[in-house]
Amino acid sequence: MTQAKSSAKSKSPRQTAKRKQAGKTTPSVDNPGKVLKRSRYSKAETFAIFQRFHADNPEPEGELDYVNAFTLLVAVVLSAQATDVGVNRATKNLFEIADTPEKMLALGEDRVREEIRTIGLYKNKAKNVVLLSEQLLREHGGEVPENREALEELPGVGRKTANVVLNIYFGHPTIAVDTHLFRLGNRIGIAPGKTPLDVEKAMEKAVPAEYSLHAHHWLILHGRYICKARKPECRRCVIYDLCKSREKEKFDAIPEIAVRTRALIEKDKIA
Repeated sequence: MTQAKSSAKSKSPRQTAKRKQAGKTTPSVDNPGKVLKRSRYSKAETFAIFQRFHADNPEPEGELDYVNAFTLLVAVVLSAQATDVGVNRATKNLFEIADTPEKMLALGEDRVREEIRTIGLYKNKAKNVVLLSEQLLREHGGEVPENREALEELPGVGRKTANVVLNIYFGHPTIAVDTHLFRLGNRIGIAPGKTPLDVEKAMEKAVPAEYSLHAHHWLILHGRYICKARKPECRRCVIYDLCKSREKEKFDAIPEIAVRTRALIEKDKIA
């Protein structure tokens, strides 16, 4: 015991510094170096934010094209490191000829690869699509399971993909954290976290129950088209006057879209 204590004390400041540095996470776009410990907003302020999103877009939808649970699953798997527009272009013909696990398996990896060759990582994605089709047939009777754990066991399917399928197709109030939502959670400080899972858990606590079903759609769309990575377009922001981001552009007046959306909410309250 005494020897152990003596050894610990003998470490030089340089060794200690190296050990601390090794434990740090390298800052990046998807992994900010300095993260808030808690949300910048009270429950009332968070409610007001989602109230604005709802007033502006009551029924937000995902932008991937699909015809059933299986094609949605495939589309989300293909969307990793690719745009929804690009995936929709690649799957237009694919889903016409293979909209079930049976048809996709019969099509084969080579043909699937040819159909999706315009999107990133298409070789590995084609392999996963065929493998997950095979596994769905073998373990789930060809049906997409309504269960996160079972979904995550499929080739090419991670937590985000499982959450998207559960939310969009099965109507579960899950939060699918992509790069846009991760950035937004930290940038505006509504659900800060060092990892996507941290942000997901923080968002689950922050989002009011009545807005939980569409929350991730609003945030993803907001991050994709308004609160962009390089420069937020604050002039087009419906939550401008509610936002506490340090990157918020300062204007002499609240943007018209925020004023108009706030007025819609007030009008509904009076009615």
